[in-house]
Amino acid sequence: MKINDEQYKFVIDGQDYHCALDVTSSFIGGKWKTVVLWYLRKDKKRFKELKDVIPDITDKMLSLQLRALDADGLVKRTIYPEVPPRVEYELTKEGKSLVPVLEAMALWGRTKAKKDGKMVKVSLR
Repeated sequence: MKINDEQYKFVIDGQDYHCALDVTSSFIGGKWKTVVLWYLRKDKKRFKELKDVIPDITDKMLSLQLRALDADGLVKRTIYPEVPPRVEYELTKEGKSLVPVLEAMALWGRTKAKKDGKMVKVSLR
């Protein structure tokens, strides 16, 4: 990025980012991360609960996304010592700081969908 005719970049954990949006998209970019964060924005959920609200994601992809979000400090994974073990996922403080960003993205998406498309009811299989 250029500030006062000088070039700058952000460096986080040895990774270079050319602007603030590059930083943001590296943490929440891709098809599924924002969707997972969206469904965790109000309360904690178990894996199956997330899978139920995001039916098009595969188990493997959901697991990968949750692990990446956990590693990035946006999601906290809590394992309860029960039989069978219960695992819950919730937003961390840093993850919760993304909620206004997610809400703005959702508003833009709803506006775009209403303007250029339509909402249709999905029949359960």
